Amino acid sequence: MQLRKLAFTALAGVVLAAAGLSGGAAAQGATVVPTSEFYFDEEPRTTRPVVAVEGSGDPLAQKLLKEIQRNPRARAETAQLAHMAMAGGRPQVGHELYGRAIAQLDTNNALYRPVLWNYGWDLYRLGDYDAALAQWMTLLQSRRVDADWMPPTFALVLWQLDRKVEAVQWYAAAVRTRPDRWNGADQYPVLLPDWSADDRAILAEVQQAWQADPPDWG
Repeated sequence: MQLRKLAFTALAGVVLAAAGLSGGAAAQGATVVPTSEFYFDEEPRTTRPVVAVEGSGDPLAQKLLKEIQRNPRARAETAQLAHMAMAGGRPQVGHELYGRAIAQLDTNNALYRPVLWNYGWDLYRLGDYDAALAQWMTLLQSRRVDADWMPPTFALVLWQLDRKVEAVQWYAAAVRTRPDRWNGADQYPVLLPDWSADDRAILAEVQQAWQADPPDWG
């Protein structure tokens, strides 16, 4: 209860950001297929946790809250507290905090991509696959990037949404890009160390569907 109390104190008077609540609907009708043949670009600045303050548990939440109260534009601290709220079973608080952080970021800000990437994963882990897809689609469309995280991630979330044709097309992009890595599922624990065993098993289903009927490119 303490984290929820702290977060709502920090959010007193803050209007819910539309991006945090409407993303799922935006993703539902759009077809999501690879726009490039290869996805070689590494994005280590995107695929990282947002950590402004070291620590854990309620002491960390209190430190983050103090920073946010002292500086309402403490965007990294707000995003970090948002992740803590989502992981701690307070999704509504997490939505509000993520919305507050994203509202203060433009696409050129160094935090923009990691915040949306992390928000997508937090939504995914809550089972809100449409909303997770919406966050990652925003990254896909925000500027021309053919990032190596995209094919397996889009394959995973689209398969969860029962959009299997699109999922297989994304997996095919992973194989075209790095056939030595993605032809089989044996390297998943090394390639995807932060994924759960269940998520790696789901991606293996996509791999099997790709192997059974690999789509052509172009």
